[in-house]
Amino acid sequence: MSIKAVLKEMVESVDGGLGVVVIGYDGISIDEYIIDDAPIDLQILAVEYATVLKEIRKAVDVLNTGKMEEVSINTDVSRVIIRVVNDDLFMVFAVAHNGNYGKGRYVAQCRAPRIRDLLQ
Repeated sequence: MSIKAVLKEMVESVDGGLGVVVIGYDGISIDEYIIDDAPIDLQILAVEYATVLKEIRKAVDVLNTGKMEEVSINTDVSRVIIRVVNDDLFMVFAVAHNGNYGKGRYVAQCRAPRIRDLLQ
């Protein structure tokens, strides 16, 4: 199974799934699956969040509170689940505001190891 197939399955298995991007902390996208009529530009959103994530990761390291696993940013348009894939990559999974956010978190948690394995 390819990374794209895993990403497509993630989006299609969650009610309100808008898309998912696997991206590095440097802002370079590895792969993505985004529905055609997504109300947000997930690619730009992922690049912008990469900058924020670098700062959050630094804060977590300085505070010595463990490894960062997940960050969530919720707006009136979408709920974005950011899940760490490995030391260099994370996924940005967007779900519509009225979508199944809980299942989105669960699917992201379950699929992150699969994506990590496919990248090795």
